[in-house]
Amino acid sequence: MSSMHEQIEEMSRQSRVASRALAVLSTEKKNKILLGIAEALAEQKNFILQENNKDLETGRLKGLSDAMLDRLALSDKVMAGMIAGIKEIIALPDPVGEIAEMVRRPVGIQVGRMRVPLGVIAMIYESRPNVTVDAAVLCLKTGNAVILRGGSEAIHSNLALARVMQDVLKAEQVDPAALQVVPMTDREAVTILLTQEKYIDLIIPRGGEGLIRFVTENSRIPVLKHYKGVCHIFVDRDADFEMAIRVIMNSKVQRPGVCNALEALLVHEAVAQDFLPKLAQVLSAAGVELRGCPRTAAILPNVTKAQDSDWGTEFLALILAVKVVPDFAAALDHIAQYGSQHTESIITSNYANAQRFIREVDASAVMVNASTRFNDGGQFGLGAEIGISTTKLHAYGPMGLKELTTQKFIVYGDGQVRG
Repeated sequence: MSSMHEQIEEMSRQSRVASRALAVLSTEKKNKILLGIAEALAEQKNFILQENNKDLETGRLKGLSDAMLDRLALSDKVMAGMIAGIKEIIALPDPVGEIAEMVRRPVGIQVGRMRVPLGVIAMIYESRPNVTVDAAVLCLKTGNAVILRGGSEAIHSNLALARVMQDVLKAEQVDPAALQVVPMTDREAVTILLTQEKYIDLIIPRGGEGLIRFVTENSRIPVLKHYKGVCHIFVDRDADFEMAIRVIMNSKVQRPGVCNALEALLVHEAVAQDFLPKLAQVLSAAGVELRGCPRTAAILPNVTKAQDSDWGTEFLALILAVKVVPDFAAALDHIAQYGSQHTESIITSNYANAQRFIREVDASAVMVNASTRFNDGGQFGLGAEIGISTTKLHAYGPMGLKELTTQKFIVYGDGQVRG
């Protein structure tokens, strides 16, 4: 039997070969494949759930928490969501082949840009098994071959989903190597995958900060990443209190364990005395622990005293760090120091301050009078997303179809030569 290194290298090589044919498929053909996958997932539901139950049983034996088991379970609702997500992607425009910026140069050549697939994408993730389908169909729609390496706790589910999708590729006479799941659960498999720069064009890690740092430190291949989501809301002196409380509650409480949840609140000193008691009453009723700076504690004596380590922490829980700031500039400075370039929002009725916040804050999404929870591919109209990038090369923010492509220059001439 070949070694793990040889197996993964061969998978990577096969992906590269498959990517060439996949890149030139018509939109109609790709959409037909995706529709076939949606139908096959419905038809093979019992097989998929049977394999998912193996993972759930193993997870129970290993003592996984109820929350982790819930993330792992492929319920009827999750299956229906995956199928609906595929149909949404089918309905979206195909960016591949799009030509833009065509101009005629003085020598007579026409120069433009054509949108093309990235090639081979490897995704390494710790998330729910439905990510396997989301990532696969996004890559297929954009003509990219994909290698998926999910968490060991979901191995049976991921292999089952891959088998169903590969059967559709075979039926459509497309190389099934265009979509592969790494079958090894050994962490060494990830390390080997990260050395396949000859065949793989991009690595996308999705999971906890530890996984993303491991991938970034060990990869020879470009990595699109975000380490964490330390999202702030700044309540400006001209904020509408009722609006601010509504937006903060949604940002913090709706789903506290996700990357676009609120982690730190900044309040202008001019309104802190009036605003914070009203906010604290609502947040406390929702079970949120407040960790306040000294000025916050002077207004709210019952808050936990914030430690230096609380600023810049992604709690992923019902915990909110709160700081009173002397002015707008101090809020910007705090965000620049402790933010993670994920999502930042301002609550204000001052147009000039809103525009300044948008211009000066460096984050993948900057919002005015809106919840941080909106930083999401579906909410932004991208359809499903493969992740949120807080790096700037080549995507910044949620990554949908267009972000899984790049542009190459194309030139039309009629015999011109350079002098």
